[in-house]
Amino acid sequence: MIEEGSPKAKAKEYSAPALEKGFDILELLADAPQGLPVSEIAQRLDRSISELFRVIIVMERRRWLYKDAATGRYRVPHRALDVAFRATPAQALSAAAAAPMQDLAEVISQSCHLAIKVDGRGLVILRQENMRQCGFAMRLGVPIDLATSASGHVLLAFEPDETLEATFAQLPTPLSMPTETFKKRLATVRARGFECHQSPLVAAVTDISYPIFSAKDRVAAALTVPYLNSIDGSLTHDIENARRQLGETAQLISAALTRSASYR
Repeated sequence: MIEEGSPKAKAKEYSAPALEKGFDILELLADAPQGLPVSEIAQRLDRSISELFRVIIVMERRRWLYKDAATGRYRVPHRALDVAFRATPAQALSAAAAAPMQDLAEVISQSCHLAIKVDGRGLVILRQENMRQCGFAMRLGVPIDLATSASGHVLLAFEPDETLEATFAQLPTPLSMPTETFKKRLATVRARGFECHQSPLVAAVTDISYPIFSAKDRVAAALTVPYLNSIDGSLTHDIENARRQLGETAQLISAALTRSASYR
């Protein structure tokens, strides 16, 4: 019997170089929303242009890459997001959350966004902007630091104990505070049921976040409002009223999600 991890076992692992190059290209361009030319893709991946050219052409033909004719830069098109949504529970999550999030944004005059955990970071999969003349909103698809964001604290605070340590191992180090202090912070979030703190990105914004639960009582997402205060008295809901509205919306989405077969 060949033991897992032994040299013989590794020799039997399958290899698909072209496919691996395609994955490398997608992962690289995921962090380059403005796109990159072929020469820079090759440079960053430490490969020759000839190694990647055929793969890129095929990916473009299959609509996994989009080439800007004016600049020659390649980027990941919306098709990748569409396939990801259809292939994962994110579609059911977005369907359950879209209408309640729109209602919430209209009622409290603040934007809101929905984030999920992907490996060691968060990812915004849905957002709703407010109807005011100005506001603050997270960009769709933007990665979120789990260790510093309100969404991240909620996703970690309600994660099952059996997987939390593995997630901790994926977080960027060093943390902004000692690990034990951070764990106590997460325990506080779990006890009170939400997170509320100053935004790590914008001084005038207070982030408020509540968990969204699936039918298995597992945290599926974090619903967050980056509350932007107003000095003109135009807001109809102060931060405490907005927090309560957010909590009610999170419960509403959780209830809809428990009825979805994709999350059972």
